[in-house]
Amino acid sequence: MNYSRLIAGTMTWGQWGKKLSKQDMVDLIHHCLANNITTFDHADIYGAYTTESDFGKAFTESGIKREDIQLISKCGIQHMCDNRENKVKHYNYSKNYIIWSAEESLKHLQTEYLDLLLLHRPSPLMAAEEIAEAISTLKKQGKIRDFGVSNFTPSQMEMIGLRTDIDANQIEFSLTQHSAMHDGTLDYIKTSGIKPMSWSPLGSVFKEDNEQTRRIHKQLGQLIDKYNATEDQLLLAWIMKHPSGVHPVVGTTNKLRLTKSIEATKINLDLEDWFLILESSQGHEVP
Repeated sequence: MNYSRLIAGTMTWGQWGKKLSKQDMVDLIHHCLANNITTFDHADIYGAYTTESDFGKAFTESGIKREDIQLISKCGIQHMCDNRENKVKHYNYSKNYIIWSAEESLKHLQTEYLDLLLLHRPSPLMAAEEIAEAISTLKKQGKIRDFGVSNFTPSQMEMIGLRTDIDANQIEFSLTQHSAMHDGTLDYIKTSGIKPMSWSPLGSVFKEDNEQTRRIHKQLGQLIDKYNATEDQLLLAWIMKHPSGVHPVVGTTNKLRLTKSIEATKINLDLEDWFLILESSQGHEVP
């Protein structure tokens, strides 16, 4: 399955963020497609189980053909909110629940299939055989095309991957959270032919003011003119230079920022500049 180089993250489109109207969502979906962002990342819990439904209504009105976009959703996290009777936050990866959750996402998104279904976070009680049975059922019924995981370690990917093919792993990966480069996660992903996706691709650079982020801003500032780019474009370009082929999931609802983000795909950082940026994050040169 081909996904757009940048993926539109919908977590803040609804009740957990901008609370976009149906027409605002329609306009934003069209804007994404106009900028070659055709993949939309969802999770059942977004907006306390409401955002998928909001998006589905907007997409139905958009007039866009289903085959022109890719829809991702995630399941498993049991969120505590008015829409679920949970007494504790937990994970559920039973066969029946995975199938039921995927079917609920299909109903809310008003589509007959998901391009990709992800297990949202690993559970200590997940049974790989039961997960594989659920995925096999959903694929045979044509309800999902690809299957993947999110936030899984190499050993967890191996455990699941021995029972059913893993097509993608959506992980936290950014300049300020790049442990996946060092703990074997991206190595395993590359070796296994798994497609990596990165949530929170800008990290904490614009969220926190500390010694690390000040070093990063200083270094990025010295490269802006060379690449005719903004700081956030350079951060995305830094991620995308990794040979595993990471697809950043961009969460902004700002149309201009989305347009600027896609331009980052054209930036190819020089080798030494990539390491200068890494050094600014770590605060020391590489070993």
